[in-house]
Amino acid sequence: MEKALKTMIDNMPEKTGKSLEQWKVILDKKSFVKHSEAVKFLKTEYQVTHGFANTIVTLSKDKNNSEEDLVKTQYQNKAELFPIYEALISYLKTLGSDITITPKKSSVSIIRKRQFLLIKPATKTRIDLGFKLKDKLTTNRLESSGPFGSMCTHRVKISSIEEIDGELKDWIKEAYSKSV
Repeated sequence: MEKALKTMIDNMPEKTGKSLEQWKVILDKKSFVKHSEAVKFLKTEYQVTHGFANTIVTLSKDKNNSEEDLVKTQYQNKAELFPIYEALISYLKTLGSDITITPKKSSVSIIRKRQFLLIKPATKTRIDLGFKLKDKLTTNRLESSGPFGSMCTHRVKISSIEEIDGELKDWIKEAYSKSV
């Protein structure tokens, strides 16, 4: 388990009034069609902050799946992409200890105060990185968000580890710095 996520779970009782297991029981009694509905429920009914609500809902959905299992499932039949994912995570960890890495069913959200990067194995040969870079012009490589819609402002397609170059790292750093 990522250190930041473990810290968040450890701090949950103090910050939200309940442990993760207690939140799971509450959510288990409800049936939400969308992830966002469950997050809104926790924020509205229990005044849980967005970051905690998102983490609670994410970890409550797949009761039998650990964080590692979620990532493993994403890269099943896409093994050649996993080293790219690992290199991205390794780089992200150098930016600061205030990053939360939150795997979901089909992507991994990278959060500081808010999500600034989304890592998604889009095809068997490509990872899509979704960025939050408001007011940044697009380029041939730094495209508009495409299928990410309003979750992200830009997208970069990555098919090899060599594409994690200085330019890409600069965009990641910029998104990180703007996520406060």
